[in-house]
Amino acid sequence: MLNTWVVMPTCLPLVLRRCHVCASGRFRTGGKFRVNAHHKLIDAWLLALCTACGETAKLTVLERTNVRSVRPELLDRLHDNDPGLAAELLQDPIVRSRNRIALDWNGAWRLDTGGSDLLDRVRSLAHPSETESSGKIDVSVHFAARIPVRPVRLIAEGCGLSRAEVERLITAGKLVSAVRLSGKLSGDFTFVLKP
Repeated sequence: MLNTWVVMPTCLPLVLRRCHVCASGRFRTGGKFRVNAHHKLIDAWLLALCTACGETAKLTVLERTNVRSVRPELLDRLHDNDPGLAAELLQDPIVRSRNRIALDWNGAWRLDTGGSDLLDRVRSLAHPSETESSGKIDVSVHFAARIPVRPVRLIAEGCGLSRAEVERLITAGKLVSAVRLSGKLSGDFTFVLKP
């Protein structure tokens, strides 16, 4: 049976960018936008506040764009200060590149494993001497947003094991995946825990 885990955001990530006032490197955004029109041209910014001094930074979303070329739904979402749009724009590599920012996802996501019945099966596979093994476990990990996380951390958290135990299972060939489990991933992957 395939178990599905979901890595989901719990809030907007911090924006990593140098503050010009206090030299702090972190900004928090609440999903507020500023839209400014110049005749037929429009500018739009996502507003972010420095976590240290409260200075406002404007992250460019639209710059001198013809109003007619902007979808009406996008304009409505900008005017409504849609937090979902803020999350989408922070994920957009073009917006991040244009504004020279990175994202800090620490504390802004959670892992939903869909229940705890898996924990006993995992422990029986991780420690076969304690209980009778109950067969292999297939897990599919889905990312609801492009959140860079170490797979070893996800597997340890989801299985109730230490990271060292997960590393030991990988080394022993009992935990396998088509993707490299070292480093960080932000896309869907699967893994199998074998007896």
